[in-house]
Amino acid sequence: MSDLVIGADGVARCAWAGGDTEYQRYHDEEWGTTLRGDRPLFEKMSLEGFQAGLAWITILRKRPRFREVFHDFEPAAVAAFGPDDVERLLQDAGIIRHRGKIEAVIGNARLVADMATGEFDALMWSFAPAAHTPPASFAEVPAATPESTAMSKELRRRGFRFVGPTTMYALMQSSGMVDDHVAGCWRAAA
Repeated sequence: MSDLVIGADGVARCAWAGGDTEYQRYHDEEWGTTLRGDRPLFEKMSLEGFQAGLAWITILRKRPRFREVFHDFEPAAVAAFGPDDVERLLQDAGIIRHRGKIEAVIGNARLVADMATGEFDALMWSFAPAAHTPPASFAEVPAATPESTAMSKELRRRGFRFVGPTTMYALMQSSGMVDDHVAGCWRAAA
């Protein structure tokens, strides 16, 4: 498989963007773009946790409903969820109905809500590598790195769940902590 795909618009993109318009939009507008703030990073961490074991396109398609039922991932609002909310969410076919993941998001929200404003953002970005060489091909893209492993370890130490090294590397990619657009992609660093 080629590392690039040329869209109907004639634009070269990372091959994973394929022909799906939502994937292309996500690739072009979000993936690898710097994302800052406690709420946006909490949302990204939550969705990456829900994605574990599934295709990202599944999460993208369900993201509007996730945002609705998790109150736009406002940590304080999600932190207030109780057992009745967990049961309600387990019945919602518009999201991933996995008790462990739902409970992890609620528990993680409580940890973020207990932090000072900006503290979660600073914590997450403290693991961004000082230097990162964008890959020439997908073969060069790791599943995890020393930085994502350290991030995972620190988050777990603090009580966060569904934050393994591979999941945290996916967060680093999607939030722009690293640029893994392959050479030739219009979004790749020059």
